[in-house]
Amino acid sequence: MELVALVSLSLLLGALVILVAFAVGKRKAELRDEAGRTNNCAAEGIALKGPAAKKPKQVKQQRGRKDKSSQHIFNHPLLASSLKGHSGNVTCLDFSSNGKYLASCADDRTVRIWSTKDFLDREHKCLRANVELDHATLVRFSPDSRAFITWLAYGDTIRVFKMSKKQEGSMNFKAVSDDFPIKHKGSILNIGIAETGKFIMSASIDTNINIWNLKGDILASINTNQMTNSYAAISPCGRFVASCGFTPDVKVWEVCFAKTGEFKEVMRAFELKGHSAGVHAFAFSNDSHRMVTVSKDGTWKLWNTNVEYKKQQDPYLLKTVRCASSDGSLAALSPDGRVVAISDGCDVAMYDASSGELEEQLLGVHSFNITDLRFDVTGRFLACSGDKAIRVFHNAPGYRAAIRDMQDMLKKAQNQGMKQRLQQQISDAQSALDAALATPVQ
Repeated sequence: MELVALVSLSLLLGALVILVAFAVGKRKAELRDEAGRTNNCAAEGIALKGPAAKKPKQVKQQRGRKDKSSQHIFNHPLLASSLKGHSGNVTCLDFSSNGKYLASCADDRTVRIWSTKDFLDREHKCLRANVELDHATLVRFSPDSRAFITWLAYGDTIRVFKMSKKQEGSMNFKAVSDDFPIKHKGSILNIGIAETGKFIMSASIDTNINIWNLKGDILASINTNQMTNSYAAISPCGRFVASCGFTPDVKVWEVCFAKTGEFKEVMRAFELKGHSAGVHAFAFSNDSHRMVTVSKDGTWKLWNTNVEYKKQQDPYLLKTVRCASSDGSLAALSPDGRVVAISDGCDVAMYDASSGELEEQLLGVHSFNITDLRFDVTGRFLACSGDKAIRVFHNAPGYRAAIRDMQDMLKKAQNQGMKQRLQQQISDAQSALDAALATPVQ
């Protein structure tokens, strides 16, 4: 019995030792796990306070470096300057009638006024007009270059800004108190002020064109009956309004005023017919005697519009040239009608208007599709927009065309005085061309 009791006690004590050892081992494991979790949490806490706190800064720095390196770089022998001042994408350009200013607007809520005399300088200063609580998608100078109008992206209407010089010589911009009333239902395509100062035009994609007086009253509304409008503009002479769209023609109206200055009517003037598909855009020469059109049919056409349309005389076609074009393509015609510029996406092609020969190809000018394309009033420069920068090019094809024309005139000149004048003009034009090609890009 004693032996049995002793054995039982030994077994009991052994089992107790095993249970104690098991419990201790389990507790140690739990402590190790808890310590591990604590260390992990501590490590995570350090990471959150250290590298993670710095991570946004590093990402921001990397993003900044990436943005900087990804800025669109473009170079070309004809590039006179790249105007950089907007923080948003530039949507519209306009040269003042006196040739002194270039206006640009962007989605950064500003309109900037550049001096054309600075185009070839290293620094390109500009003046800024803020568009309060909105941004402008279009901008146009008044004929006297003392005001400009804008189209408001959110307001869907026209706002007028007056320009004035302060005593110290800087420019001041002040918005007129009342915007024009909202009248368009479709997205706006273009606005303009007649060079005569008698009316303002606004055109939308829904075939509607409104003619306004300068106070914001509607004088007339035009239904273009083109299913959709793709472009519309006022002629440089201030007499005509033209539009193009889904149909393969361009329609031109005359806005008529009485001798006393009162508005009379809008009457159909003439049409440009000849394309086989819808017309993307068009442009006038400075005297409105020439027009260029670019179409979905892959051609541009040059027209003589100096006709007696009131006697039923139609404009006649001067030239048809194959070209690259796409939705959004724009056309520009130099003031003297010698050079045609056509945009296609991010590219620009410059043609001799007389021969139709391709003179220059400007590829990848912008990182986005070109939003505006126009010559300055002197014909020296071609400007375009498509991202945050404005590219200004020397109009070398214009110089070459002028030289060719004067050389032809020289051959036909009858008197010595005329020959000497032409020879001097040819020499001056050649010098200007050489200087343009030798000018380093600023």
